[in-house]
Amino acid sequence: MVFSSLFFQKKINNRDNLLNNIRKENAEVLYRDGDKVVTKENLEELKILAIQNPRKRVRLCTHNSPEDKLHEMFIVHMRNCYIRPHKHKNKAESLSILEGEVDLVLFNDNGSIKQVVNMGSPDTGRVFYHRLSLPIYHTLIIRTDFLVFQENTEGPFLRDNTVFPGWAPVDEGLGSQKYIEKINSLISKEWS
Repeated sequence: MVFSSLFFQKKINNRDNLLNNIRKENAEVLYRDGDKVVTKENLEELKILAIQNPRKRVRLCTHNSPEDKLHEMFIVHMRNCYIRPHKHKNKAESLSILEGEVDLVLFNDNGSIKQVVNMGSPDTGRVFYHRLSLPIYHTLIIRTDFLVFQENTEGPFLRDNTVFPGWAPVDEGLGSQKYIEKINSLISKEWS
């Protein structure tokens, strides 16, 4: 996939708007200082940052810190971005799809697929909002070049409250790509 349009090239060379009021926790996690306003142009800028990121993802947090009680994030993932299945102890989270299409895959504790929720932006006719109220293993299988969504969850962020199963690959690489292919195969056979 080649992103060589003049629009993207111009944006790569001139990212002042978004980056002027940003604190960078790392290459994937940004915090917005000042006014908590997000524009369509900001979302386009996030796409560029996702392209440049080795893991093909980035999030813009509009909460002030990991300690905040409410976490509101605008997230961009690119196609084939591996989201390791996980669940959260004692917290709810919601997803609102702004652009793109994705399968939200919910798993039983043994790794078998419990449910697949076909999601997309409102103009796709798919489900565009989903709330996970209970701790359940889940992942995202991105179906478009970009997935842009808002995620809200309860804080504070405590790494130990995210649980990863032993049945899913740890990191991105050949194992995770084979795992995504396996999940895609199961979805097409059992959930289409």
